[in-house]
Amino acid sequence: MDSDIEPTLYTVKAVLILDNDGERLYAKYYDETYPTVKEQKAFEKNIFNKTHRTDSEIALLEGLTVVYKSNIDLYFYVIGSSHENELMLMSVLNCLFDSLSQMLRKNVERRALLENMEGLFLAVDEIVDGGVILESDPQQVVYRVALRGDDVPLTEQTVSQVIALLIYEKISYHLVNLTLTC
Repeated sequence: MDSDIEPTLYTVKAVLILDNDGERLYAKYYDETYPTVKEQKAFEKNIFNKTHRTDSEIALLEGLTVVYKSNIDLYFYVIGSSHENELMLMSVLNCLFDSLSQMLRKNVERRALLENMEGLFLAVDEIVDGGVILESDPQQVVYRVALRGDDVPLTEQTVSQVIALLIYEKISYHLVNLTLTC
């Protein structure tokens, strides 16, 4: 590791889910490594072509560390910088996969994922925020997604439910800010 590189909380550059043709189902980029959709899609094609026929879990590609996992017709990727700890990235990948597995009742495949995209968005937001890893325990992610993802509109929730949600979000916000300032 270079001594010039300062430690940072911003460990995740992107989270991707591609189908078995290499087409994007979900992509969230946390920095400007690939600023345009065209560059992102080219990177995604490259990453898929390099990884879809291999059994390994880690790749170095375009100066980035890529950890990945496939299941039935989905490919999950977590990307970090070349000096990033692979175990940290792998914990994010495993947390995402295990959370989705619980949420989709072990039916982690393209169709089920497309039918539950809101849960995927919420899960990724619980795991990573702005490139900072917030959670690596799938049980906690599933619990928080269930809290946030209830199909009850805000106007139909009880006052105590709304207050509990606001308190939870305020505490989470302060914990993240406290972590970032430490």
